[in-house]
Amino acid sequence: MNYVLKLYVPDDTSSAQREVAHRLFRDALEGALGGAELVWPMYVTHRSIVQQYGEAPDEDDLNTEQRLVFDAWQQAEAAALEAVFGPYRNLDEGGYDISPD
Repeated sequence: MNYVLKLYVPDDTSSAQREVAHRLFRDALEGALGGAELVWPMYVTHRSIVQQYGEAPDEDDLNTEQRLVFDAWQQAEAAALEAVFGPYRNLDEGGYDISPD
């Protein structure tokens, strides 16, 4: 399933810069997860795990599949955010939303 990415960048970001930021985010996220078709299902599963167990679940609470999805999403998200905002980004800088296409 395809997905729609909404990337939150500073208001003074040009259209060209926004396009580059979207491309960098998508490339990093999709590359880390293994393809665009995996983004939406992995995102939904990750959100479900977070809703059930919290942002930092105890490893013993998750089964093997949940742990794999949780860890894969965390790594992919970190890579995508770093690709756009850099390794030293503050938590209040930028963000994103993903929805189904």
